[in-house]
Amino acid sequence: MLQSFNARTGEVFGNDVLVTSSSELETAIQKAHHAYADWQSSDGETRAKLLNALADAIEGDRENLVKLADTETGLGLPRLNGELDRTAFQLRRFATLAKNGGAFVFTDDPAVAGGPPVGHPPMMRVRVPLGPVAMFSASNFPFAFSVLGGDTASALAAGCTVVVKAHSGHLHTSARVYDVASKAIQAQGMDEGLLQMVQGAGNQVGVALIQHPLIAAGAFTGSTRGGAALRDAARARPRPIPFYGELGSVNPVIATPAALKKGGDALVQTLAGSITLGCGQFCTNPGLLVLQRSDESTNFVLALVEALKPLKPHAMLTKAMRSALDQGTAAQIEAGAKPLLYTPVDEVCPNPYLAEVDAKTFISQSQLHEEVFGPATLIVWTDSVAQTLEVLNTVGGTLTVTFWGAEEESADVQKLVRGATAIAGRVLFAGVPTGVAVTAAQQHGGPWPSSTEPMTTSVGDAALDRFLRPVSLQDTPEWLKNREGRPC
Repeated sequence: MLQSFNARTGEVFGNDVLVTSSSELETAIQKAHHAYADWQSSDGETRAKLLNALADAIEGDRENLVKLADTETGLGLPRLNGELDRTAFQLRRFATLAKNGGAFVFTDDPAVAGGPPVGHPPMMRVRVPLGPVAMFSASNFPFAFSVLGGDTASALAAGCTVVVKAHSGHLHTSARVYDVASKAIQAQGMDEGLLQMVQGAGNQVGVALIQHPLIAAGAFTGSTRGGAALRDAARARPRPIPFYGELGSVNPVIATPAALKKGGDALVQTLAGSITLGCGQFCTNPGLLVLQRSDESTNFVLALVEALKPLKPHAMLTKAMRSALDQGTAAQIEAGAKPLLYTPVDEVCPNPYLAEVDAKTFISQSQLHEEVFGPATLIVWTDSVAQTLEVLNTVGGTLTVTFWGAEEESADVQKLVRGATAIAGRVLFAGVPTGVAVTAAQQHGGPWPSSTEPMTTSVGDAALDRFLRPVSLQDTPEWLKNREGRPC
């Protein structure tokens, strides 16, 4: 049995939830496999009809969904209403992509007379959906990265069916979203196997799902440890499958002394708000602040400490996540970080944490490279641009790097931009990394350990590409060519 908890009080919430049995898991996967046979060849209008209906359905049940999610996550009504809006927007955006033929983009390469290497027969390069997708919900986004989140929306738009593994941090919210979605699918007269949901604690159900021979790909948002285990399970299959995991990220912020002076108190307040936003439970939370020693940098840090002191983040999503935060901050201090703001475990709601360390210690202590999920930031002091680059290189892979002070081109700025782009999927030159726009140019993924497949994104239009495989058709029959990229 599984239990849900009130995030604010820690008390048991609602009825117990049954763990999905082996036979129920098999049934769910078989239903997804059966529905895939027709869905993979559906046209864009049909896919758009489903995705728009799902968006309408969650908006129609907004009050109940947000109330449930608020109890289970403690994220607050404004944040959760905004997240539901984002979820509906994602569904409709992928509906538009499907309707406009985004899943059916093809390359028509007419025949060229003569022998090779110049001559060649007529060819078409098309894309076909992979098959049923195993989707693993995230803890920190009960709507946008959950049952009907971006992974589900992009997979359905690509022509795949989806089996969702619900997150134990919001069991009842997930169940209600799934019920609303199932009714919407039924109302459209579509196959219930298009979307299935399973539940279970630990990794037993998840590993069984990702290793099932009918599952063609996996999509995951969560911890590095959990994502790595599922990636390894996907690779260990007799026939390995793609596994798209968005994992841990420290999201460095680097800044020139001039940028800190120019930004002043407004920049201090913006960063403080980003560190504590949602109790720091964002995959793009700024966990590392890399500053070159200067009077401007010192003054900025002093002001940041004062800006963080009065801020009171809400309770974290789960007791386990709070425990991991406390363990992570304590481990940083043990590894040589000097706390500037630090409150040992004594409250349900964590206070902001800020610590500092010199670059040499940071580079030498692997514990300092780990993500600390929550309202926590580590300052790394460097003595030169070269040392700042060493710090970035030590990070290795991250979803974002924010670089304040790149407005004027110089040799040093070019070096820092190169260093940032070498390790990040998204580089910001203004603002803060929290907040990930769903748009055509978005890249939400980076080198390990931020994701398992750095060439792909889990947010934005290009998320569709993860669930499509290219196929070349040579001397294509006219009837097949006339389908213009839509599988038969």
